[in-house]
Amino acid sequence: QVQLVESGGGLVQAGGSLRLSCAASGRTFSNYAMGWFRQAPGKEHEFVACISWGGATIYYADSVKGRFTISRDNDKNTVYLQMNSLKPEDTAVYNCARGRTVVLLTTGKYDSWGQGTQVTVSS
Repeated sequence: QVQLVESGGGLVQAGGSLRLSCAASGRTFSNYAMGWFRQAPGKEHEFVACISWGGATIYYADSVKGRFTISRDNDKNTVYLQMNSLKPEDTAVYNCARGRTVVLLTTGKYDSWGQGTQVTVSS
């Protein structure tokens, strides 16, 4: 199974920015959609954003639209999440995930996921 490792989380003030990275191992990155999810205590993984293999199709959760930007560099097997204008409600463990299609990812259907990186936004 593909290995996914997230990095870039941290503690920031409201209004600040972070960029998360997710590095995938091997060629299994090819032809898969990638997405970001987040989870707060007592809650299930929440869809944040996803991107198709070629980058032409992107979906965002309404809660992050206009603030977050997902991108990928297939040559580096890496997907990114640029997070701007962070709010306290963005506080969660963020993980990246691989899915067969972007449509599947928007409904939480993924086949691989990383260990997560903590994002904490103080008010």
